[in-house]
Amino acid sequence: MEKEILFSDLGVSEEILRAVEDMGYTQPSPIQAQTIPLLLQGADVIGQAQTGTGKTAAFGIPIIDRIDSNNKKPQALILCPTRELAVQVEGEIVKLTKYNRKISSTCIYGGESIDRQIRSLKKGVQIVVGTPGRIMDHMDRRTLDLSQVSIIVLDEADEMLDMGFRDDIEKILSSMPIERQTVFFSATMPKPILELTRKYQTDPEIIKVLRKELTVENISQLYFDVRSGLKTDLISRLINLHQYKLSVIFCNTKRVTDEVTEELTAKGIPAEALHGDLSQAQRTKVMNKFRKGHCSVLVATDVAARGIDVENVEAVFNYDLPLDEENYVHRIGRTGRAGRSGTAISFVSGRRDAGRLRDLERFIKTQIEKAAPPSVDQLIQMKKDQLTKDIHRQLAKEEDNSIYEQAVESLLAEGISIEQVALSLVKMQLGEAIDKFKEMNFTPDKDRGGRDDRRKRDRNDRGTRGRNGERGDRSGRRGNKKEREPNMARLFLNLGKKDRIRPNDIVGAIAGETGVSGGSIGEIDIYDSFSFVDIPKKDASHVINVMNTNTIKGKSVNFEISKP
Repeated sequence: MEKEILFSDLGVSEEILRAVEDMGYTQPSPIQAQTIPLLLQGADVIGQAQTGTGKTAAFGIPIIDRIDSNNKKPQALILCPTRELAVQVEGEIVKLTKYNRKISSTCIYGGESIDRQIRSLKKGVQIVVGTPGRIMDHMDRRTLDLSQVSIIVLDEADEMLDMGFRDDIEKILSSMPIERQTVFFSATMPKPILELTRKYQTDPEIIKVLRKELTVENISQLYFDVRSGLKTDLISRLINLHQYKLSVIFCNTKRVTDEVTEELTAKGIPAEALHGDLSQAQRTKVMNKFRKGHCSVLVATDVAARGIDVENVEAVFNYDLPLDEENYVHRIGRTGRAGRSGTAISFVSGRRDAGRLRDLERFIKTQIEKAAPPSVDQLIQMKKDQLTKDIHRQLAKEEDNSIYEQAVESLLAEGISIEQVALSLVKMQLGEAIDKFKEMNFTPDKDRGGRDDRRKRDRNDRGTRGRNGERGDRSGRRGNKKEREPNMARLFLNLGKKDRIRPNDIVGAIAGETGVSGGSIGEIDIYDSFSFVDIPKKDASHVINVMNTNTIKGKSVNFEISKP
């Protein structure tokens, strides 16, 4: 029988052992058990692992144990793609340094006062966690000294490249001491990541958590075939039926995120939106409300949700199927944490979504089960059960009921039986909900057919014809083609499918280089040799001027206003 590995077997300090015990860790995860000893020895490491596998502690523990606590200069730098992930990582570092009082850390990112960050750095910190753009700002201002940094960690490196941070990452790496440890953590290992590892690492050790471990044995994966206009109603129905206390809904655009949040709130379900247009203070407020259970539903875009780590999420809804298969695994990994079970629910609307679903199944090597929407009878029974519980709870209260008893006696005096009184009150409690349940029709449109019919259709039917008759992929960031909003401008881009361009590449490059929020970018249509992207009119000239001096995936780009 194989011996269980404990943190005490990894050669970590007594202070770390006490800290991890306080955090509730019993034994290291696979990525921690393999990575910690190598980093303690000073090796360069490439770790292929996703959020939820314990990778923060995998690099955080050896960093802390190798810090010279008497030296107040930065000795470790951790780069993260988003401020949410940076805040989460630094929070974990703080917990791990609970018994190392001389070791301090700070988190620096855009959207927060740079003066406060400068003051924090001047006080002296050994561990700096931050986003590439803001790290570069401090380097340019000479407020961040990297001369004594002995280890750099790139967390979620693939996401940083997708967001257009490659140039910043290379500048940061080139500015650091040659004698250092360089560590890459990435969910995937695309060619650009491998190029960076070859350029900036020395004989790296490769640690790979197998897909079997990364996936989702404790997560039930389902999909519903539902018309687009009924998705929010179905979410409401499922939340009510299963009584989910915390759930996350993923949408592909900021606009849809806001719309879904408003619709759920109108239905009496406390929901909050999380997307790139919110200020850091607003994001922090939203996440605090969600963690404390003051809102039960978080509606988020992929980029904004990077770094969300809330253990008690019971369900994840893919309101829009993700445009990238990797994002599917990231999304559903928000539930089923710490050994708990969870549910991942995806919505399929039309042939294009059916094709994406097949792509997802091939990627995760698992068939996602089709589910039937809850029946009206199930929902009515659920409401009846809830009413019964409420009545028992009310009767158990010890209070003066005389005023209510008088009201019942008055009704009986008028010749109304006790059964009629009870029936009327039950109808008042359940009637409106039951009528609403009966009105909902979740049957898919007949022309879409069932799953078997969809599998028989030629996938080329999903294509559209673009300029010069080219077949294109309307991989738009909205679920359905809609008339362009009057405040949006259509830009032509000289890169397309042949250049292996994806919607995320275009969004990441524009957001990273121009500062335009990714959530404000509209529909994207990618054809063989060119693409179109919708940009807010007020930003169009700025995007054209900035992007025409930049590259996407290493290729020069040319943006121009699309001619009608």
